[in-house]
Amino acid sequence: MPMDWIMGLIGGLLIGLSGAVYLLGNGRIMGASGIFGGLLEGGAADLRLERFAFLAALIALPAALFAAGLPVDTHVTGNLPLLVAGGLLVGLGTRIGNGCTSGHGVCGISRLSARGIVSTCCYIGAGVLTVTLMRGVL
Repeated sequence: MPMDWIMGLIGGLLIGLSGAVYLLGNGRIMGASGIFGGLLEGGAADLRLERFAFLAALIALPAALFAAGLPVDTHVTGNLPLLVAGGLLVGLGTRIGNGCTSGHGVCGISRLSARGIVSTCCYIGAGVLTVTLMRGVL
């Protein structure tokens, strides 16, 4: 039996649990783009260490799993210009949309935030449209 759906369920539960712990523990939304943006902009000095630790953990955990010999399959392309362009477009989109999938999709919807729900509908719709065009038309 394929395990993909189980791994997706476990991952989703862990992301939701992380968002709840972050919100309950810090009183702030766990939006990766907001945390990263705050670190780049040099926001509140008292939050700098917290933001750095959060982002370091996002990088360190997959690296530790890989070092331990566990499978880490990211499906990232080897095409560096495409990877850079994709990163820049995601960064631009998160700034325009005032948040990312973790902020709007996980934390926003769970708090019944109208902005989170609308944003999530927009980026899911854009994703569906893009995949449909890329697979069917182009």
